Amino acid sequence: MTMNRYQKPSSQTQEDALKIAKSIQRPAQTKEQTKLIAQGIQQGIDLYKKQQKEKARELNKKLKKIAHQKPQSTAADDQEIETHIVYRQHWLPWTLLLLTWLGMGIYVLTLKG
Repeated sequence: MTMNRYQKPSSQTQEDALKIAKSIQRPAQTKEQTKLIAQGIQQGIDLYKKQQKEKARELNKKLKKIAHQKPQSTAADDQEIETHIVYRQHWLPWTLLLLTWLGMGIYVLTLKG
């Protein structure tokens, strides 16, 4: 369970929200309406910051998990490198080469004959 503690928004966030609210203010809009809009923008900024912090925490957890798994996986990688690799060539190029040589041989024999 997480405890939801309300943190007072920073003054920078409040200033940014007010600046944005004033920039989108309509001509017939009252100051109270502008303040309400600024509060909504401020809440949006706070929510965005929370989401970014959560994403950063999750990323750090994943990176730590991967860092702990690295030493174990390197031993497995070494074993995989030692495996014997068999390369198989396709039959088509060899067949075409053989047919070309046969064709050239037949051509040369028909010219002499």
